[in-house]
Amino acid sequence: MAKNIIWTVVFSFVAATLQSTLLSHVALYGAVPDLVLGIVVYVAYVNGLMAGQLAGFFSGLTLDLISAAPMGLNALIRTLIGALAGIARGRVVLDYVLIPMALCALATMLKAGLLFLLSLVFQNSVPAYPLAAPTLWAELVLNTASAPLLFAFLRRFGSLLVGKGVV
Repeated sequence: MAKNIIWTVVFSFVAATLQSTLLSHVALYGAVPDLVLGIVVYVAYVNGLMAGQLAGFFSGLTLDLISAAPMGLNALIRTLIGALAGIARGRVVLDYVLIPMALCALATMLKAGLLFLLSLVFQNSVPAYPLAAPTLWAELVLNTASAPLLFAFLRRFGSLLVGKGVV
């Protein structure tokens, strides 16, 4: 499992770099697809609860180190999302289009909800999505639309991202 988590962090770092450089130039209402979130959801879904939590934590920690977010914010949010996506393993059959879209849409809304709750507790420290602004809805559309392509891409690296004994 350690190999899978290390490769997840490598993929997350590359995705975070891509998000902040290339994709930021084609942002829709200031939003870009959260590829790291999609990677966490994929790894959690194919590997289960523990791998999902670890993938979420270490990917989030990587984001915390390379961004201006408060230390631990991304790690907390992505650990929770990884755990929930890991619970879905075996309960929902992964197809190539609808389930990736649904999982990433739910993960995006969960991320927004967690950020909102944390912004209530830690006022002025945690930025939340304003519901009236189009940023959240644009990110939701982008994450949902990009999920099938991202999952198909990640499937090509199954030997690196999927643990032994996992079908």
